[in-house]
Amino acid sequence: MPRRLSGPTEDTDTPQKDRLGHTHNGEKGSFTSAKDEVKRESDSLDRRILEKSLSLAHSSPNGPILPPGITQETLNRPLHLGEEESLDKMAKRRNWRRLRTRNPWSLSLPMLVTTAIALILLLFIVHAFVTRQLDPKGCDMCWSRPIYIKFSDFDTEHTRFASKYSLYMLREGGFDEDPKARNPTVEDTGVYIAEADWPQVKGVPILFIPGNAGSFKQARCLEFEAAQYYHNVIQQDPDALKRGVTSLDFFAVDFNEDFSAFHGQTLLDQAEFVNDAVAYILSLYHDPRRLQRDLSLPDPSSVILIGHSMGGVVARTMLTMANYQSNSINTIVTMSTPHARPPVSVDSDLVHAYGKVNEYWRKAYLQKWANDNPLWHVTLVSIAGGGLDTVVPSDFASLESLVPNTHGFTVFTSGIPNVWSGCDHIQTTWCVQLMKAIARSIFETLDVHRPSQTKPRAERMRIFKRWYLTGMEDIVEKALHQQEASTLVPLEKDSNSVLLLGERLVLKGLGHSEKFKVYLLPVPPQPSLDTKSFTFLSDQPLQKDGGPLEVLFCGVFPTQPGHSAALLSMSLDLSGETPGSSRLACKSSSLDAISLPASRRVSNHPFDKDEPFSYLHYSGHDLADYQFVAVVDKGTEAQRGWAVAEFSDSVRSIIATNNGLRSLSIFGLHVKLPAERPLVAELQVPALHSSLLAFNLHLGPQACGDDIELFTPLLRQHLEEPFESKFFVNVKDANVSLHGIAPFMPPPLRCQGANNGLSLQFWSDPTCNSSIEVAMKIDFAGSMGKLVMRYRLVFAAFPLLVVALVLRNQFKVYDETGTYILTPHLQLLAHRKAGTFITFAESLDLCLRSSLPLLILALSVFAISLAASSTASPGVQSRGPFGLRGNATETALDFTKNDLLLGSQDPIFWFLVPLFGLISVGVCILVNYAALGVTHLFYLPYHYLTARPSWVRMEDIGGRSIAPAFSASSPRRRLITTCILLFFVSTLIPYQFAFLDAVFVQLLTCTRALRLVRASNSPTHHNFYNYTHSIFVLMLWVLPINLPVLVVWVHNLAVHWLTPFSSHHNIISIMPYLILVETLTSGRMIPRLNGSWGRHITNVSFFALSVWAAVYGISYAYVLHHFVNGICAWLVAVHNWGRGGMGLKEMREVLDGDGDGGGGDIKKQP
Repeated sequence: MPRRLSGPTEDTDTPQKDRLGHTHNGEKGSFTSAKDEVKRESDSLDRRILEKSLSLAHSSPNGPILPPGITQETLNRPLHLGEEESLDKMAKRRNWRRLRTRNPWSLSLPMLVTTAIALILLLFIVHAFVTRQLDPKGCDMCWSRPIYIKFSDFDTEHTRFASKYSLYMLREGGFDEDPKARNPTVEDTGVYIAEADWPQVKGVPILFIPGNAGSFKQARCLEFEAAQYYHNVIQQDPDALKRGVTSLDFFAVDFNEDFSAFHGQTLLDQAEFVNDAVAYILSLYHDPRRLQRDLSLPDPSSVILIGHSMGGVVARTMLTMANYQSNSINTIVTMSTPHARPPVSVDSDLVHAYGKVNEYWRKAYLQKWANDNPLWHVTLVSIAGGGLDTVVPSDFASLESLVPNTHGFTVFTSGIPNVWSGCDHIQTTWCVQLMKAIARSIFETLDVHRPSQTKPRAERMRIFKRWYLTGMEDIVEKALHQQEASTLVPLEKDSNSVLLLGERLVLKGLGHSEKFKVYLLPVPPQPSLDTKSFTFLSDQPLQKDGGPLEVLFCGVFPTQPGHSAALLSMSLDLSGETPGSSRLACKSSSLDAISLPASRRVSNHPFDKDEPFSYLHYSGHDLADYQFVAVVDKGTEAQRGWAVAEFSDSVRSIIATNNGLRSLSIFGLHVKLPAERPLVAELQVPALHSSLLAFNLHLGPQACGDDIELFTPLLRQHLEEPFESKFFVNVKDANVSLHGIAPFMPPPLRCQGANNGLSLQFWSDPTCNSSIEVAMKIDFAGSMGKLVMRYRLVFAAFPLLVVALVLRNQFKVYDETGTYILTPHLQLLAHRKAGTFITFAESLDLCLRSSLPLLILALSVFAISLAASSTASPGVQSRGPFGLRGNATETALDFTKNDLLLGSQDPIFWFLVPLFGLISVGVCILVNYAALGVTHLFYLPYHYLTARPSWVRMEDIGGRSIAPAFSASSPRRRLITTCILLFFVSTLIPYQFAFLDAVFVQLLTCTRALRLVRASNSPTHHNFYNYTHSIFVLMLWVLPINLPVLVVWVHNLAVHWLTPFSSHHNIISIMPYLILVETLTSGRMIPRLNGSWGRHITNVSFFALSVWAAVYGISYAYVLHHFVNGICAWLVAVHNWGRGGMGLKEMREVLDGDGDGGGGDIKKQP
């Protein structure tokens, strides 16, 4: 039977000696006597260490040897050892600390409380994001039968990406099938794919660009709506064809669902390919074999671009590429596109590409003269989905920092007429209501009589604003002034109802007379007209021809009988031929009619299928040239319907609040709309402009009977910039959230005036004559949910702040342990020979008690300072001393000023720094234990495969115990392996793949180190395991920064694109990682640094990493990889030169296969 390896022998009466040298007969002593014995031994040991230290210090031939920070006066000071109880407590603390140091699973009370609070907060935020402040979905799904025709001749002669990307033409089955399409095949999705040698072109070219991982098939809904509208409407309208409107030739590029949101070079490659595709498409219209157009029309010189998601960024990037054909693009419409900022900042090429493209557009539109602006002819419309888009924050779709409103604007789908619904990221490609608006607006901009195939830029902008904006924005031009008088109205009391000045017109029921009924409202005279506005609301459509109602703006036009037709081209003469009567020459306002969602008692959502309301609004200066407003009831038979028209005072219509943001957050807002109020009342809340806040609005009941109520209250929530509007019908309760000033957003391109903040417009029945209570209070849970979309990348940065501080503390304790220490209470000099690398958990516990709260507090103060400077009036960029740096073409605004820290522009959000810091600490604790769990999971099979058989003894013939072996490859093999991997990085694979390999190798190193700890409970093995585990945790937090680019590389292999990346082959970006990981595979523990400069470098490096991760980590996450890479280079230097270095002789021995590369603390296998 094998003999025990440790512990006393059982069943023996021989007196034994314990480890303290005392004999006993195996009898069980009392706990008190054992405690006293340990106490005396600890006291004696401390005294012997002290006496030995003092004797060595004084007996030096060159004088006393003093530790750093210890003076001669300290040595001569009398010693006071204190009472035995103090020594006993010190011994207990030391033993307890040693146990905690060696137990990586230890969890202190502060860590437990922090983790619990962090989990509760994180789950609360995620739950609020999923369940609170959700916009209703109202999009209809489209159904189409598209046919995709691939251009097989668009090959490598036209583009170098022909083997990776493709070009298709779309035709709609049943409307415009191509007669030359052949070999149609049906996919599992029911999509027809066909080929054609010479696909026919007959209309205006329009090209669809898919987004990140998007498909070219996403263009089918827009193509279907365009084909259907042309077939059913335009072809039946000869006037439209004469105006230059024709069909659309839909093209789409196939990017093989490439990931352009993760990789900047992929974005540039796609832009280059689409430029080649545009040149090829335009060449089709010069080929008579493909052309089915009227030969008298000019050949197209430009292509309309429709971009979804990152496809919109590709469209803007095209104009900056070297292969861009001048003036080949003049109209761009984007959907859910992150224009202002990259969606993720993990790739340096993507961040730099965004910076160059945005800077090009900004400089172009800041030019003083149009001839100096290469983008003067370009119009850009950005359509955002709003709160339902959980892929890309809709704040990033803003064009305020890129394009003036003369060339482009941003609009939200919830405000587009007859859409009135939010859209998620994919819905913007198939929402029927949105596709109809886009297709019809594009048709209206066409003019095939021009080479550009579109109307001039100014006219295109007017059309887009009329189709996409509500019509109540200040930049929307009224069409009334551009029309000519087309109707004559007699000014006689017998035939018309002339209302008194300031009287309100209310019509309940239409068609009460056998002929047209005209109601005249006098326009207020000057100067009171400047403060007046005219409003009209009806449940009937306002149409120039055929509608039951029409609103005319009239001026006095006295003429002789019989001469009206000669002087004016009248479409309607209501005056007859009454001799001597005064007549009014009137203009129709039908083109300025604004559609509003119907608000009735049965209404639930603005996108319901009810007939919309018609609304007109004119300010006083719009009516300066008119004397009367005529409301014409064209009904000849009684029918249901109502209309309200009035002139109202702007002072009574607008209610401005002075509540600050803090007051709104704490006390809310309470306003009472008076009983005597105009048809439309506007509540302005200038302080409410942040996209991080959400409110709940409650509207009190309107005391109005069922018989006299015309409509229920209608609410419009809107912002001026960007143009976001939301409608609430039959409103009682509403969720108020907006996309105003958002974190990290660059400032506007041109300085604007005071921010008007949120505005709430109320349409209420003025005939009810009852007041309405309006109450609005903050939705705390909903506001917390808004943090998810704006701060998703915070978990790529803030956890590294915590990990860096933990490693800094670990190295600090490790380097200081074993040096001379002056204990403050006992005034005792002690010396430890071995350093202690404490566990990750214990170091985190120490950070929670010291450095971490101080750093979070400093960052909170810094956040307040940044927010205060951001809200201040913008100044010019610094040009250096004496103004020598910079040039006259530089922009005056700093568009990166909101990139720091959390990017907040309001000091009230300073609390987000400690909030995210607390959550990051909890997440780091969980990841630490998850890493421990994975290591132990790998340890189980590794221990099973490498365990010694039970019959093998653990000691050799000489009686010496064999230390556990650390299985490692030879230094020569490690060097060769590293060189081979670096070679592949420099040629074929991106360095992100090598980093993933390094993480896996580090996991195996931790597993082997754990086996050493389990086999031999040595302090050296514990140090090495704690060290490798902390490095593994650090690499785990850097891994998410590298994964997106790695996904792009793997996708390229999947689509058989074997051309190596043109980026991410810098071996310097991965070499320190690889060398450090390979060094740790040898089992070498990093040496302690006795010099103060080395400790300072380690300390400052990790502290700088923590500060950088907090301040710049979210906006420039890719830099964190390189920062940690630099720290790894320093650790490699400490490994190699901390023990005297590796010279040419040692390197030669390594290459020859001899030596171990400098030795180490862990024994190797022989």
